[in-house]
This record gives sequence, structure tokens and C-alpha cells, in this order.
Amino acid sequence: MRIVIVTGASGGLGAEFVRRIDRLGILEDWGIDEIWGIARSGDKLRKLGKTLHTPFRPLALDLTDGASFNLIRAMLRGLMPEVWMVVNAAGVGKIGGPAEVPGKELDRMIDLNCKAPVRMTGVTLPYIPRGGRIVEVCSTAAFQPFPYLNVYAASKAFLCRYSQALGRELRGRGISVTAVCPYWVKDTGFIGKARCGEGGDKIRSFPFASEEKAVVRQAVRDALMRKPVSTPGPVCTIHRAAVKLLPESVMMDLWEWIRRI
Repeated sequence: MRIVIVTGASGGLGAEFVRRIDRLGILEDWGIDEIWGIARSGDKLRKLGKTLHTPFRPLALDLTDGASFNLIRAMLRGLMPEVWMVVNAAGVGKIGGPAEVPGKELDRMIDLNCKAPVRMTGVTLPYIPRGGRIVEVCSTAAFQPFPYLNVYAASKAFLCRYSQALGRELRGRGISVTAVCPYWVKDTGFIGKARCGEGGDKIRSFPFASEEKAVVRQAVRDALMRKPVSTPGPVCTIHRAAVKLLPESVMMDLWEWIRRI
């Protein structure tokens, strides 16, 4: 059995990855027998599954709970599938200063943005064959420090560096790892959730935000081309180049101006 696993599949980029993989599987005959979607909301996963052509297995799991990985590991051992692609799209972000974001939200960002993709990658790696792909959804925030988005940006920097190093380690096995680093995406619900709470007004606008379909279309294309880093959009592509030329202090000054627009 050949499968694809997508975390954060109940909405946003995760759900769009599922839909994109489903469409490509039908049009290009990838031979995918099942897509496994993982998220906390079983209802949303089942609703998504009804829209797909590819058989869909909804797994209502919280990836900040270590017991979830024990269940996934047991399922993989029982079915022994060939995991053709893993997409770690689950993530969370909060806007605010150090006194404005509750400690439990900071813990959840670190657990879901850092620990969960590392554990999911480790659990699935024994089942990924030569030619398989791992996609880690990071952010353009990974490229520099971002005041009032500091823990989120740091967590995505961790994930991006982890992805690049892992890709080098797995090169001999013929498994590619792609760190996807999009700019703000306006139609995923992420911005609204990130702004909730006392510090949500610290970032006033999100100019030139992209759309999830365009982001995922380019991300999947880049993963199939085995690119180590995908910047799916003009803003994140320019940002990636700019941080190589300008000091971090200058980039943070520029961010201070942008966030106040």
C-alpha cells in the first residue's frame, strides 16, 4: 500500500496539500492508495474526505500529545505501507510581546512547530522508500528574527535548519526534504488566530499576502523537483535573498516599519 501523510489536514495549508495531492494523484496516476490526514478535528477531516477521489483515512489526533505518535507508529507497523510523501503542515503562531502571549501558548508553539514535525518525521522515516519526499512547512519568518512574533519565528527557524540538515543526511537514501517557507497567507485563517489576544494589534497589516492554492501548488512542484527550500511567492523569495545581503539589525528595522503600516 502506497500512502501520503499530511498533518494539520483539517484546514489551511494542510487541507490544501491534501486536495492538491488528490488532484495530482488522479491526473498523473501517482498510484497513491490512501491519503492519511491528521488533525485534532475529526469532523473537519471527515468532511474533507468526502470531497476527494483518493481514499482518505482521517486520524483525529493531537500532535502535542506523545501518545498520538505511539498510535501512528502502531498503525504503520501493522499495515507496513510505503510512505511516498509526508507533509508536516500542522503549526500555530501567536502575535504579541513577552507579557502578552500566555505561557501555555508559547509551549504549544514549540511543541507543534518543532517537536511534532521532528517526531512525525522520525516515526514515518523507516517506511519512506527511495524517491520519497518529506515536506516541512516552515515560514519566511525562519529567515530572520521577528519582534512580536519571536517564538513563532524562532520555531520556524529551527524547523528550516532541521529540514536542510536532514535532507543532506538522507541524500544517500534517495529521500528529499523540502522546507516550505511562505510569506503571509491570507485565506488559511492563520492570521486571525495569530492576532487573537492582548498583543494581536502589534502587527497592523499584512501587505501582499498570498493565497493558499498558489502557495501549495508551488510547494508541491518544488518538492517534486527535490528543492531543499521552497519560497512559494515573490515576497518570500525576495526576503530570502535580502537576509543574505543585509544585517539582521537592518532587517528588523525594516520589519518595525512594515508591522506599523
